[in-house]
Amino acid sequence: MSGTRPRVRFKERTELLDFLLEVSALTAETLDLDELLARVGEIVKGVVPFDLFAILLLSEKRKDLRIRYAVGHREEVVRNLTIPLGEGIVGAAVSSRQPVLVTDVSKDDRYLSVSDIVRSELCVPMIARGRVVGVMDTQSSRLGAFKEEDRTIMRLIATRVAAAIDNAQLYRRAERQYRTIRTLSKISNEFSSILELEELLAKVATSVRGLINYDAFSIYLVDEERTRLNHHFSIRYDERVKVDSVPLGKGITGAAFTSREIVRVHDTAEDARYISRHPGILSEIAVPLIQKHRAIGVMDLESERIGHFTEEHARTLGLLAPSVAIAVENARLYQELGERERAMQADLKAAFELQTVILPQKAPAVEGLDIAIGLRPARQISGDLYDFFAHPDGHFVVAFGDSSGKGAAAALYGAMLSGLMRTLAPHRRSPAELMKALNDELANRHTAGKYATLALLLWHPHSREFTIANAGGSPPMVLRDHQPMNIDIEGVPLGLLAHRNYEETVFKAEPGDMVVLYSDGVSDHVSTSGEEYGRHGLAQLLGGCHDCSPTAIVQAIFADLDKFNTDRFDDQTLIVMRVQ
Repeated sequence: MSGTRPRVRFKERTELLDFLLEVSALTAETLDLDELLARVGEIVKGVVPFDLFAILLLSEKRKDLRIRYAVGHREEVVRNLTIPLGEGIVGAAVSSRQPVLVTDVSKDDRYLSVSDIVRSELCVPMIARGRVVGVMDTQSSRLGAFKEEDRTIMRLIATRVAAAIDNAQLYRRAERQYRTIRTLSKISNEFSSILELEELLAKVATSVRGLINYDAFSIYLVDEERTRLNHHFSIRYDERVKVDSVPLGKGITGAAFTSREIVRVHDTAEDARYISRHPGILSEIAVPLIQKHRAIGVMDLESERIGHFTEEHARTLGLLAPSVAIAVENARLYQELGERERAMQADLKAAFELQTVILPQKAPAVEGLDIAIGLRPARQISGDLYDFFAHPDGHFVVAFGDSSGKGAAAALYGAMLSGLMRTLAPHRRSPAELMKALNDELANRHTAGKYATLALLLWHPHSREFTIANAGGSPPMVLRDHQPMNIDIEGVPLGLLAHRNYEETVFKAEPGDMVVLYSDGVSDHVSTSGEEYGRHGLAQLLGGCHDCSPTAIVQAIFADLDKFNTDRFDDQTLIVMRVQ
């Protein structure tokens, strides 16, 4: 057996120094923890005889020691042995921070038997940055197998390998955190692309399991009218299950919702708040889902192991929760939009009534701008669309577009686009980013032969700037000192090609500037002789409106179009803005 192998003796001090330098060099060559511990085992094997050898690492969170590398120990011992701090000879070495040499384990009450052959034991703590990172434990089948010189050499080895183990653990932790952050970023992007609530919740459950193991997973969404958390999704052992809803403030989920803080329960049997929903659950973590400073629900994980969920799990879930909340809220809004779309398709009258709600009938009050709206549908309802979105910081978005075709189909497509804008605009301030998101959503629907043009103008009231993105529409007409200015910005219409990026341009406005958005029903309006009204005709009319209000300008344009031809072949829509 290895316990009978002769010891290595260092006759000269220089031999010992050379050996210790070799130890330092070997352990400094790798940051892979498994490879490092294997090297340490080989080093010890070469200088101290043993029958059993183990490196146990300390978990400060669990307050225990577990085997990470072993020679000679049974597999079930390596897999299952957990030694609380202060227990056993290894626990004594950690507590005293000194090597412990036992010549006869049968006479030491501290000894924890893991093998019937063990007669003597030498345990040496490894200390780095002032804290114990673990212990090296050597055991022999012979009484008095380990001597003072063995204790000395093991202590010297431990001094040099402790820092290497600490560095490997730090590297492993940093690498794990990097992978977690990268995974969270990928998951968040995936969530944002799913607008079906059922599909989204299933994806959330799968993604969370890839980060944190659990035995049961649930999502509850608030029902404020009924003052409860409605159960929407639960899974146990990869199977869908149904559980009861929870009154607000009740249970661990209710506590997380009310406090808006993550609630982590080490042992459910010791927490009076716990409500049993799945048999055998011993630990739980509940994470509130908060969107725009409003709690909308709770994500709940349960385990059959006591103390399963750690602080690191809580941090990971805390980083993921905002993305889940936004995706859930978007999916709920999208679900509502889908119901609205189906109602519009079933009833033309409902479509007309909805359009009067979607399209503002009166211009909103916007700091720094006077605004007027004009709309004349070619049929009962219009395919043109426009909307206004205010950001909390005072910035304002003006959207102006046109659905392909005319009548109900165009209006429904425009209503869908308006609904998507209302869903997506609050989360995307950049016109180019919002345009890309809208295009991807429309392209994914594969509506044959349907598309829309759209211009997005973000108004910065304090700097008097417009940030503009365009998707196939006519660029805004801008007049300064009664002269038209050229703003050239183009883009592919929405819904034709997926995964398209859009550009932005910034226009610095001055007091008195006039910005006119017009549909192609204005520029393409033709006379009885076939002459096109065109952008030139519009600019000529605007040049004569020196001091007219936006409302007067809208009326003047429509009057001029009627002089050209009273028959309308396309929807005619106008938004006129004058910079104050």
